[in-house]
Amino acid sequence: MSGIPCANPPKFKPRRIDLRSDTVTLPTDEMRHAMAEAEVGDDVYAEDPTINRLEARAAEIFAREAAIFVPTGSMGNQIAVKLHTRPGQEVICEQRAHVYNYEMGMMSLFSNCSPRPIYSPTGYLTWDLIQPKLSPPIYYYAPTGLIVLENTANMAGGVCIPQDVMDDVCDHAHEIGLKVHLDGARIFNASVALGKPVAELTRKFDSVMFCLSKGLGAPVGSLLLGSRELITAARSVRKALGGGMRQAGILAAAGLIALEKSPSRLHEDHANAKFLADGLAHVPGINIDPATVQTNILIFDVSGTGMPAQDFTKKLGDRNILAGPVNRELMRFVTHCDVSRADCQQALEAVESICGAKSAVLSS
Repeated sequence: MSGIPCANPPKFKPRRIDLRSDTVTLPTDEMRHAMAEAEVGDDVYAEDPTINRLEARAAEIFAREAAIFVPTGSMGNQIAVKLHTRPGQEVICEQRAHVYNYEMGMMSLFSNCSPRPIYSPTGYLTWDLIQPKLSPPIYYYAPTGLIVLENTANMAGGVCIPQDVMDDVCDHAHEIGLKVHLDGARIFNASVALGKPVAELTRKFDSVMFCLSKGLGAPVGSLLLGSRELITAARSVRKALGGGMRQAGILAAAGLIALEKSPSRLHEDHANAKFLADGLAHVPGINIDPATVQTNILIFDVSGTGMPAQDFTKKLGDRNILAGPVNRELMRFVTHCDVSRADCQQALEAVESICGAKSAVLSS
């Protein structure tokens, strides 16, 4: 009977190309092997050797005294907010900042601080924008407690903050006794785009958070870096937030590989994002300036197509391209290690199909 064909053969499912975020990356075979072989202990007792190696190596790369492994970038950011502020203060950030828009209002809930968002046309804050928003020294104003910068600026299209701008903000803030935290979730992307090591880019910040689980491709984890005193205090706050993960060396093992090996290939993601931007710029109804695309994120306007971004997203999904709307007019593509140049070409063809356009992009 083995020669009789199956009455209901399984349907072939075409591969989906996931451009929603670089958080969707899958661990490499090398990472999976390292996770399986990881030496572990209880990290709450500081006895997990793989976690300890990861934290020490991250601190070395960033030229910092210490680092702490946390499950998410949001937790790393909120630990920093907690440690740098006191209840009743304000936290200055850009209007599109992750710490303001996508972290559940935790600076208010956990640290009892209010955000002071400032819009910047470039997507990042300069001291000229920050200075007028500082609270005056009058008792009935909520005092400014912290400044948070984000590099790269996610919802500004992955734009990089130049070195001199970051240094200038830190210098002026420190002159008046303010701390500055860097949400460096994608700081390695900024490092590649700007051609400077992360230690140099982040040297003047009071604390830095970066993610292993985005462009670097690890399955889980971020690190918060700073002085030894700050990181010692961070361990208590991490525990309060439920971040004591016990034998988490299994995760740190993948993070070590991501930290050592992944930065060297990020330029490929940047080139693919530029390729997408160049192609989208030729599609009728799509509005994007390819010159603004610096790293692996591109945000483009679909309002010229006559359909909301949510509808455009659905049509892409019907063509096995996953993307995310930013609002009614804007959409976001994010390239990463699991998206090839051929995948980008296929995504462009899907956009052209939706818009009724003929391909004007070379596949090379």
